[in-house]
Amino acid sequence: MAEQKKTNEALNVKEALTQSEAFLIKNKKAIIGAVLAVIIIAAGIVMYKNLYAAPREEKAQAALFKGQQYFEADAYAEALNGDSIGYAGFLKIADEYSGTDAANLAKAYAGLCYAHLGKYEEAAKALDGFSGKDQMVAPAMKGAMGNCYAQLGQLDKASSLLLKAADEADNNTLSPIYLLQAGEILVKQGKYDDAIKAYATIKDKYFRSYQAMDIDKYIEQAKLMKK
Repeated sequence: MAEQKKTNEALNVKEALTQSEAFLIKNKKAIIGAVLAVIIIAAGIVMYKNLYAAPREEKAQAALFKGQQYFEADAYAEALNGDSIGYAGFLKIADEYSGTDAANLAKAYAGLCYAHLGKYEEAAKALDGFSGKDQMVAPAMKGAMGNCYAQLGQLDKASSLLLKAADEADNNTLSPIYLLQAGEILVKQGKYDDAIKAYATIKDKYFRSYQAMDIDKYIEQAKLMKK
């Protein structure tokens, strides 16, 4: 009987691990998708502000616009590096118009392009160059960086950035996503108490979120694996 119990527990743990790994595979691009929506909104705000900005800022924003079109069309290489018909690319915009809002946003776009192209080291570096205090965009950049580091196997950095992103966002839209991703990484590392804490935050603080609907399952899995 005791042997059967151990076998069942082993199977349950294996199933929980499989589900955790499946979640990571399935959701590795989720943050990028969430960030995209935030960035597009932010780009619109920046464009509006620049209607009355200095000529250099307006010129930078005009250059950025074509890149945004490429980005939305999933043409990430062209968005990043430019084309043969006059568009310079996010990298060049960030460099040539340094100090403008458009250049700052170009760094964020460049990081996301790199991530889509599977160049996670370059992505993390570009995203780290973005600076902002907006409660949606700034934490979204940290979340994207966390996912890049997860892809690079730097799990400590990944979970730390995701937890910071969740704390900075402090809303039902982004925070639960980052907490769930951080929890899955912590489970993968065997840091079950930290994972349970991340999951519990979703359950207790962001209980109105979509992720809270089945968060008990993740809590129970982490507790089971801890035994």
